[in-house]
Amino acid sequence: MKFISIGNGSAVSANRIISIVTPDSAPAKRLIQEARVKGLLVDATGGKKTKSIFIMDSDHVVISSVSAETAIARGEENDAEMNEG
Repeated sequence: MKFISIGNGSAVSANRIISIVTPDSAPAKRLIQEARVKGLLVDATGGKKTKSIFIMDSDHVVISSVSAETAIARGEENDAEMNEG
């Protein structure tokens, strides 16, 4: 199982991610609010500004202080390491 570090000592399973989006739009903010109401929000920001939103296949929404670009790059680094070993 492959994990992607999302900051503050937290990680998500790469195989369970459906999408990574930025929190700038109104629909993204609504997504966070709806997940909070349903009890499906996982806050991995550590009190920092939300820079990315991970939508998981379990309907959980994970917010992170790591940018989407950084998370994607970390996932690609993990792929390269797995292919070398």
